[in-house]
Amino acid sequence: MILCVCNALTEDEVRAAARRGAPCAEVAYRSLGCEAQCGTCLCYADEVIAEERGKLFAVDARAA
Repeated sequence: MILCVCNALTEDEVRAAARRGAPCAEVAYRSLGCEAQCGTCLCYADEVIAEERGKLFAVDARAA
């Protein structure tokens, strides 16, 4: 699914950026070679990143 229309970024690309360590939408977009344009997508992108990073931390906590 397209998450950012301005940059044609998909939700999967943003999730992958989060798994690589991007803590927020701005950093994720930068890691993908672009930046936010209109900003409409930023809240949802941040939610997606928080969800993905939450999964990573949950796995780490279970491993410990």
